[in-house]
Amino acid sequence: MVVIGGGIAGLVAAWECAKVGMAVTLVEASDRLGGTIGSARIAGLELETGVTCWSTRGGTVRGLVDDVLPDAAIVRPRDDREWIAGLPKGAAAPLPAEQVLGIPANPWDESVRRIIGWGGTWRAYVDRLRPPLTIGAQRSLGRLVDGRMGDMVLDRLVAPLTIDRFGLDPVDVDVEVAAPGLSNALTRTGWLGGAVADVRVDAPSASIEGLDGGMPQLTAALAERLAEREVAIHTGALATGVVRSDGRWTVELATIAPDGAVAAPDRLHADAVIVATDETTARALLAAALGSPAFADVAAAGIARDVVTLVVDAPELDAAPRGAHVHAVPGASRATGLVHETARWEWLARDAGAGRHVLRVAFGAPGIAPATEGLSDADAAVMAVAEASVLLGVQLDEGRIAGARRDAYTLVPPASALGRRERTDAARAAISRAPGLAAVGAWLSGSGLAQVVADAQDEADRLRRRALWGAEAAE
Repeated sequence: MVVIGGGIAGLVAAWECAKVGMAVTLVEASDRLGGTIGSARIAGLELETGVTCWSTRGGTVRGLVDDVLPDAAIVRPRDDREWIAGLPKGAAAPLPAEQVLGIPANPWDESVRRIIGWGGTWRAYVDRLRPPLTIGAQRSLGRLVDGRMGDMVLDRLVAPLTIDRFGLDPVDVDVEVAAPGLSNALTRTGWLGGAVADVRVDAPSASIEGLDGGMPQLTAALAERLAEREVAIHTGALATGVVRSDGRWTVELATIAPDGAVAAPDRLHADAVIVATDETTARALLAAALGSPAFADVAAAGIARDVVTLVVDAPELDAAPRGAHVHAVPGASRATGLVHETARWEWLARDAGAGRHVLRVAFGAPGIAPATEGLSDADAAVMAVAEASVLLGVQLDEGRIAGARRDAYTLVPPASALGRRERTDAARAAISRAPGLAAVGAWLSGSGLAQVVADAQDEADRLRRRALWGAEAAE
C-alpha cells in the first residue's frame, strides 16, 4: 500500500494498515511530517503551530494517543472561559454559560443582556411569542437565529463563534449537524430558547484535551511506530500521478531537493493507494486515477486564515483578564479572535515563566482576506499585538514582543458546513468505484482533529478489509 501525504490523516491511515501487518510506503512532498501539527522555536520556547488540542467527543483521539503514545500526559485546559469583544464603546463580556453555538437559553439573563442590549433582549424574547417552528424547513443556523431571535443575537453571539472557530458565516452552518438534538427539542418546546435549554440538560459536556509538551509528540510517536513496523517513509517526494494498470496502481513521484529542484520521476507500485493530501492536490491526483478530468475542476472549499503567534512580556496578563479565547464581533476588529495559550495550558505557562505569555491572533473571515495579507512578518506581528491589545483590554505595543511567527493556512470547513455532506458524498462515491483507492483528510471529514482521525481510521479499515478479504468484507 502507498499512502500519499504525511499529515495527521496520512499518518493515521498508514498506522491503521501497518499495525495489522500490511506493507506500507508513505510519501510526503514537504520536508517534514505532521501537516498542520507543527512546532517552532519562538523567543526560546518550543511552541505548537497549527493544531494545539482535540475535541473529547467520541474519544477517538485519546484512543489514538493511548495506542501510540501510552505514557503521554494528557491535559485539559486550566482556563476555558470565552469572551466576546468588539461590543459598543469597545466593551467586552464573557460568553454566556447557558448557550448552544451562542444561542442563549434565556435572553433576559444579565450575561446575555450585557452583550445584546435591551433592544436585542426584547427582540429575542419575541421568539417565545412566535408560532412554533421546527428546524426541518430551515437548516441554516444564521437564518434560523435571525428569524427567531433577531440580528443582535446573530451578530454579537453566534457570528463571533462560527467565524472565529470555523471560518463560517452562520448562514452557512447546518444547524442539524452543528447542534444535534436541537431540531427535536425545538419541536417539543416550540421556541428556540427553550430548545437550547432542553438540549443542554442531556447533552454530554464537550471539552478539549491536549498533550503536556505539545501536539508534535503525537506525530513523532506515529512516525516512530511506523518505523518499528518497517514502513518506508519518504519526505521531499511529490506524487505527480496515480495510474492503474494490470490490476495494480502506479504512483509516479518526483523528488524535491532541499534547494527546491525537482529530480527525475520515480515510481511505486501497489495494490492499494490512500490519498491524504489537501483538496486541490487530492482532486488533481484522483481525477487522473478515476479517468475523470472534471473531478479536478471543483474548487477547494475553505478560507485563507493567517495566525500570528506572539510571545509577549506582559505581567498584567498573568490573571488572564479575558479567559483563554476571545472572539471578535465581525467588523469590529481586523482580527477574528485570539487564543491566550498560556492562560489555557498550565504546562505552557510553566515553560514560559511568570509575566511572559503566548498569544495566537487569527486573521481572515469568509469573503475577507486576512488583514495581514501582503505585510511583512514584522509588520504582521505589529498588527497582531495591536489587535491583541484591543481584544484583551490590556495596553500592549511592539515593545512587548519577545518573538513572533506567522503561519498561513486554508481553514477547511467543518462537518457542519451546509452542503459539505453532499459534496463529500459525491466525492466518496466517485472514489469508491475504483478498486483499492481511498482518500482521507479534512476536506472529506470536515475540520477538527477528532473528525480527521476518525475518518482516516474508518477509510483505512475499509480499504484494508477490501485488500485482505475482498469487496464484500469492506461493506
